[in-house]
Amino acid sequence: MIACLRPLSVLCLAGLLAACASQPSSTLGELPRTPQASIEQLLQQAEQSPIEQAAPLRLSAADLAYTQKDFARASSILQQVSLESLSPAQQIFASTLRAELDMHDNKPKAALRAVSHPSMERLGELPVEQQVRSQLVRASALQATGQTLSAARERAFIAPLLSGTSALQNNEAIWGLVSSLPLTELQASGDTDLDGWLALARTIKNAATLEQQQAAIDTWIEQNPQHPAAQQLPQPLVELKKLSSQPLSEIALLLPQDGQLASVARALRDGFLAAHYQAQQAGQNPPNIQLFDSSRIGSMDAFYAQAKAAGVQLVIGPLEKNLVSQLNSREQLPITTLALNYSEGIQEGPAQLFQFGLAAEDEAREVARRAWADGMRRAVALVPAGEWGDRVLAAFRQDWQAQGGTLIAAEHVDQPVELARQIAELFQLRESEARGKRLQNTLGTAVAAAPSRRRDVDFIFLAATPQQAQQIKPTLAFQYAGDVPVYATSHLFTGTHNQAQYLDLNGIMFCETPWLLNVNDPLRQQASAQWPQAGTSLGRLYAMGADAYLLTPRLNQLKALPDTRLQGLTGTLSLSPTQRIERQLPWAEFRDGQVQPLPERLN
Repeated sequence: MIACLRPLSVLCLAGLLAACASQPSSTLGELPRTPQASIEQLLQQAEQSPIEQAAPLRLSAADLAYTQKDFARASSILQQVSLESLSPAQQIFASTLRAELDMHDNKPKAALRAVSHPSMERLGELPVEQQVRSQLVRASALQATGQTLSAARERAFIAPLLSGTSALQNNEAIWGLVSSLPLTELQASGDTDLDGWLALARTIKNAATLEQQQAAIDTWIEQNPQHPAAQQLPQPLVELKKLSSQPLSEIALLLPQDGQLASVARALRDGFLAAHYQAQQAGQNPPNIQLFDSSRIGSMDAFYAQAKAAGVQLVIGPLEKNLVSQLNSREQLPITTLALNYSEGIQEGPAQLFQFGLAAEDEAREVARRAWADGMRRAVALVPAGEWGDRVLAAFRQDWQAQGGTLIAAEHVDQPVELARQIAELFQLRESEARGKRLQNTLGTAVAAAPSRRRDVDFIFLAATPQQAQQIKPTLAFQYAGDVPVYATSHLFTGTHNQAQYLDLNGIMFCETPWLLNVNDPLRQQASAQWPQAGTSLGRLYAMGADAYLLTPRLNQLKALPDTRLQGLTGTLSLSPTQRIERQLPWAEFRDGQVQPLPERLN
């Protein structure tokens, strides 16, 4: 069956398919066939055939190897085929297969280049099966390079060409894409089908509670009865509809009012209450908040008894790590609890305990994810000396190596006077200087040669304070390593926008909370007007408090639907199997003393 890929209007599909149905034109050529033969037989026949017949046979052999998951052999055979010597149909086939192999090798940018070959302009003249195959690998490559909306558009574009299980799987994939987009990107696109998906995601994200989300789904279905998602609701939304919810009316906020953590607790409390007041201003009916002082409770058992007597349905806190560890060691808790810290160890806690915090290890893992998605493979690390630096480095190393990356070397930064030596050793500059001296001694004359750094380093993982970072970046340039990309945690950013302060950090990429990157966020503006420190690095704690409020009505949803992502002010939030809230952070770069957001990248 030959069919043109549909334009924007789904209603014209049947007519278009009929209009486009024809035999391939002489200039288009034919696709490689799938004969009943082995790879060896196809290759042998290719060796004995004229060039114009050999190429399609090799394409068939490469495709058969790909089908049999012999990816190395498929790639090897495909490399023997000259793309320029093929007909347009065969070029499309070969480019698609090349893209599929690139995706298997985790090279989405190369895959996008492959399916951008000029021959793809004639894809609509080929059979539906080839159109779908080419468009699906393009959608996967777009998704893998962080172009989420474009990937959703691509899948919505080919949806009418699919049927049965393939159509259902494609719809699930579309929902997974659009539901991961922030609200700012869920705007009308002009494509009727895609706009329906975007509107569905938008209406659910705008709903504050589980009951409102369930009602929003019903309303959307009534308004869009012919949309594919209305006729077959995506599975996560089916599960969402099944969830039962008891309206929250009483919440306990358990934080220390005295002691070393009191200032941290105040920022968390104020962020939590700011989100609560914002909900009230939006016309919602938020639960009542009861404040408890964890620095004055006798025991957690006594607290829970008091909270239960007060009608509390959900506890936010405690903040103290030792108390969180105590709760994590119990078999069950009398009230569902969202702790504002993480327990020691990784053992699974009781079903009623959720844990949320701003762990530096999260950011180290975020650096590993981002650098890998950017195509980096070999790293060196600079982290502070001490227990904190050890933990951050260990988290980065574990995640980086799990993805297949190599950590070549690491240095623990302590005394500024040692920094130049440490960076020189990291990049083997001393060896280069020694080689220059040996050459000079051999020649018996002065040699005008600057030291050269090692060239097997793709990037630097940096965890440092603002003061350390302002020393490190210039030292890298002085030590001939100024061109090496630097991926950093948020700890080098003070939150203030001081151009002079950040000139020395030029080119450093870092992950950061949306709260500090988006100065125009309404809640941040409201909080900063009342508490100026909310606009500094302390703002991360205000953001965490606001996200704790965001999480309160959604814990059951996160538990029932593990793929759920919430757009928070500390990052994109999800729930791990051990019921720890995990964060994926946006990225920015210092450019000429300014903080510039970077586009998202996905693995």
